[in-house]
Amino acid sequence: MASSRRTIGELVRERWGDHRPGLWFEGRVVSHHQVAAGAAARAALLAELLPSGAEPHVGVLLDNTPEYPLWLGAAALAGAAVAGINPTRRGPELARDILHTECRVLVTERAHLPLLDGLQLPDVRVLVTDTDAYAELLKAYEGAKPDEGGASPDSRFLLLFTSGSTGAPKAAICTQGRIAAAGHSLAGHFGVRADDTHYICMPMFHGNAVIADWAPALAAGAGIALRRRFSASGFLPDVRACGATYFTYVGRAVQYLLATPARPDDRDNPLRLGFGTEAGAVDAAAFEKRFGARLVEGYGSSEGGAAVQRTPGTPAGAIGRAAPADDLAVIDPDTRRECPPAVFAEDGRLLNGGDAIGELVNRGASLFEGYWRNPEAEAARRRGAPHGPGEGNGGAGEGWYWTGDLFYRDADGFLYFAGRADDRLRVDSENLAAAMIENILARYEDAAAVAVYAVPDPVAGDQVMATLALKEGARFGPSPFAAFLLAQPDLGTKMAPRFLRIVERMPVTATNKIHRVALRREGFRCADPVWWRPPGEPAYRRLTAADVDGLVARYRAHGREELLTR
Repeated sequence: MASSRRTIGELVRERWGDHRPGLWFEGRVVSHHQVAAGAAARAALLAELLPSGAEPHVGVLLDNTPEYPLWLGAAALAGAAVAGINPTRRGPELARDILHTECRVLVTERAHLPLLDGLQLPDVRVLVTDTDAYAELLKAYEGAKPDEGGASPDSRFLLLFTSGSTGAPKAAICTQGRIAAAGHSLAGHFGVRADDTHYICMPMFHGNAVIADWAPALAAGAGIALRRRFSASGFLPDVRACGATYFTYVGRAVQYLLATPARPDDRDNPLRLGFGTEAGAVDAAAFEKRFGARLVEGYGSSEGGAAVQRTPGTPAGAIGRAAPADDLAVIDPDTRRECPPAVFAEDGRLLNGGDAIGELVNRGASLFEGYWRNPEAEAARRRGAPHGPGEGNGGAGEGWYWTGDLFYRDADGFLYFAGRADDRLRVDSENLAAAMIENILARYEDAAAVAVYAVPDPVAGDQVMATLALKEGARFGPSPFAAFLLAQPDLGTKMAPRFLRIVERMPVTATNKIHRVALRREGFRCADPVWWRPPGEPAYRRLTAADVDGLVARYRAHGREELLTR
């Protein structure tokens, strides 16, 4: 396909001379041509600032302001790569991200300057975008035009930090060709038109905003609208003001939108489609009913290692089938054999989750382009395939791409997301997936957000713990909640939470994903109220300090107390 070998730089140059509205931000609008001109000026500046022989990497530590897409365009034109720096990182961790990606130029704004105080960043030139000095620096390059050459489809374009439950974030390498191809693919799949406007409210240091929102708009010649940071209350006013037709989401953003007070005119908006992950079937249906826009759940790793596409006939709850170029399988990570197909009851309940749930693996040639300066992480992603007839077509040299995500597959090949591999629970020797339990608990009418995760059992394996954020004005009642659980036909006997933490607002990361690491680390020993069902008791009651002492004594007696702090 011709588009697969295009570059982001070519797409930026195509907007030169296009005087249609191209970028909306806080009530101000600039044309596509002005965006291309701004990118060209910054590309010329970058060429002057990068020392000879240095890696062509520029760090971007910004909220979603116009400078972010301008620097994406600049890097594409200059054949450089953008490392999106997460502003929630602090101190040595923040310095590590900048230095690890070998950024010799760091673009930031005054609001984030305190984050850099005291950091040792030798030979890093810092540009502060909202200052007179920065404006004066750019003046010399205002007449620059987009360069015709420089980058190739194989040029590095993004260094995307991917978070995990342990260790420092890994910087996934994304080339211009791959991001351009992804933009064209999504634009074609969703029918993006040149007169559309893509609303970017997810942080642009994350792959979702750049790959699934900015890139398809660029490929189709559509406009973009920026929000500095996601705001549930500001979402609908923004959408109406900028005429947004498409947006992307991650994590629990949809739940926060649904938790805002409903209004009779909620459907009076131009949105056609939202694309993202982790909304869940219940919230997706509620969103479409309330706002009149369809949500499409998708799956694709920032690394490019695997993709699942929604196709006609995709069952409710499923993500879709493997993308045409991928050979996806659900694999038992212990045996490296394919898991059996899912078996469902008439009501849709998964009957063989312990056997059917495994890790999603791409056994074919993936688009994974590696991690920057991290061969150990690359090796963990590309693990060798087993040998023997009927055991896959990968070789130990190339290896399979292991996504780190749990799925199950039905007899027709449709794939269902079951959570992160880190979110697997083993309760009384039965394997459970946190995402499946969350989808059930999300039906609770007073729930604004739900998180399910493992806490260690005092003797062996895990116990189920859930954190529940309530809708505004709701109060938790243990008896109604217990009755709700009994009424759910697909809630297995091992799935009901042993511990239930009640919070005013779900703790989330900068990308609006639930902060599971913090929740697991705190467990039931936290400042928020916790309810629990003691073994053998049918009802929930408040967990007291005496209960905690007794539980800790049990862990200590079985040599598992240290697991409470992991």
